[in-house]
Amino acid sequence: MPWEAAESKAGLELLGVAVGDEELYRLLLRRGRLDRRDLAAHPAAEGRDVDEVCKRLTELGLVRETAGGLLRPVSPAKAVEGLITAETERLRHEVEEAVAASGVVASLMAEQEAHGTGQLMTPGETIRHIEGLEAVRAAIDELTFFTWTESLTTNPKGVISEEGIAHARPLDERILRRGVHMRTLLGEAALDCSTTLRYARELTSKGAEIRISHTPLERMIICDRSAALTPIDPFDTARGAVLTREPGLVAALLSLFERMWVQAQEFPLEESTELTDDQGLSGLEYKILQSLCRADKDEIGARDLGIAVRTYRKHVAGLMRRLGASNRFQAALLARERGWI
Repeated sequence: MPWEAAESKAGLELLGVAVGDEELYRLLLRRGRLDRRDLAAHPAAEGRDVDEVCKRLTELGLVRETAGGLLRPVSPAKAVEGLITAETERLRHEVEEAVAASGVVASLMAEQEAHGTGQLMTPGETIRHIEGLEAVRAAIDELTFFTWTESLTTNPKGVISEEGIAHARPLDERILRRGVHMRTLLGEAALDCSTTLRYARELTSKGAEIRISHTPLERMIICDRSAALTPIDPFDTARGAVLTREPGLVAALLSLFERMWVQAQEFPLEESTELTDDQGLSGLEYKILQSLCRADKDEIGARDLGIAVRTYRKHVAGLMRRLGASNRFQAALLARERGWI
């Protein structure tokens, strides 16, 4: 079978795609669909195991296999978007690990400590008043930077402004990338604010747990069960906050948070979660369905996708509900039968 000669074009190597894999993807774009035998006959697949080739193209987000075994190309815009996201996350993780290993943050903080400026707390200090909105935001930034296991927050008003989201997003994404267990309580006004709902759903898709409270909330932030931030004036948070590392006070605030959490309701799903075809799947959901076909353990699937195990399991549970599956194996089979993967 003659193969069309492709013109010289800008390549996908800068996004981690090998030349041979890109050639096969371009072939699929020209043909629209191919079976495995035709794919294996292409020079770019010569000497390679066709199953491994298909697996690689699928993992890159370039190809989808239909229930009938045909290979279809993912649209170029969606494929490149996925590659950019994966490469960006890889580079970000690489840089963050390098910074952590370098000790540069500790070095910079030592400069402050040596001159008595900018410290959240001095040695032996367990309670400090922080005045002014900017100072509070700086304190939150520093607290979240050193949060590694758990982040608990409440928002009594429930509504988050665009400005608030712009400030919170990099902090929230940073701790979620680390696999930190994030739980957030929102006041019921969140249900009537599309901006807040949209951001809350963005966070839940990345692994955060969010609940809606229909009873009054006390505003607080608790990091790693060792530090807590509460407002000086609950009715005027711009005045400042009280930061405490006093074990007894932190424990009391933890107990209060847990009581509020138990009384709150689960965060509502999107209005329409029914899937009729693969167009309803997000890129991450599609990759998770694929991982169910090859990964024996959640830890392996999560590691392969570069996400937290908690995030992976949450999406698996949601996909099982939508497919009506009783276990992961059945979910993978049903997804194939319906042509989602």
